[in-house]
Amino acid sequence: MPRVKRGKTANKRRKNLLKHTKGFKWTRKSKYRQAKEALLHAWSFQFKDRRVKKRNFRRLWQIQIGAAAKEHGISYSKFINGLKKAKIEIDRKILSLLAQKHPEIFKKIIEVAQSSK
Repeated sequence: MPRVKRGKTANKRRKNLLKHTKGFKWTRKSKYRQAKEALLHAWSFQFKDRRVKKRNFRRLWQIQIGAAAKEHGISYSKFINGLKKAKIEIDRKILSLLAQKHPEIFKKIIEVAQSSK
C-alpha cells in the first residue's frame, strides 16, 4: 500500500487564515496559533464597531448642529423640537452638512423652527 501524505488540506487552511492577518504586529501575522486568536478578536470587534460607528457619527452630527444653532441663539433641543412641531423631517446628517457648507439655508431652517413654537 502506498504512503498517504495528509498535509495539503491543513496547510491550505493555515495559509488562508494567515492571509487575513496581513498588517498585524509581531507574531500575530505569521504564527498560526497567535494569528487565529487575533482574528477571532478582530472579527468580533469589526462586527461590534460597525454599530458603534453609527452611534459616533450621530453624536458628532448633534454636536455640529448644536454649535451652529448656538450661533443663532437657540439651543439644540429647542431647535429639534421646533423642527418636529413644524413637521420638517430632515435627518441630522443633512442638517450638519447644511450648517457647515450652506449656513444661509441653515439660518432659514432655524427661523422656521423658532417661529413654530
